[in-house]
Amino acid sequence: MTHHKLPEVKKRLARIEGHVKGIEKMIDEGKGYPEIVQQITAVRAALDAALGVIVEDLAEHVSKCTTNDKGKKAVTELRDTVSLIL
Repeated sequence: MTHHKLPEVKKRLARIEGHVKGIEKMIDEGKGYPEIVQQITAVRAALDAALGVIVEDLAEHVSKCTTNDKGKKAVTELRDTVSLIL
């Protein structure tokens, strides 16, 4: 992972960690299933967003290392394809 994306990923993961601790507290307090599931869904979305940053960083890195147009087109296609699942 490149150094310019590392702080962003670490910040996202710290927020996710706090959110998970909040879910644990909700469980301890006996909150209802819908509330807990909603928060878990939010954590899942946050993890997907962090994964997106990592994949985008990799795509940028590969794109910079690729010297020909065919390789750059393949990286763009990869980026577009991954964005559909994240």
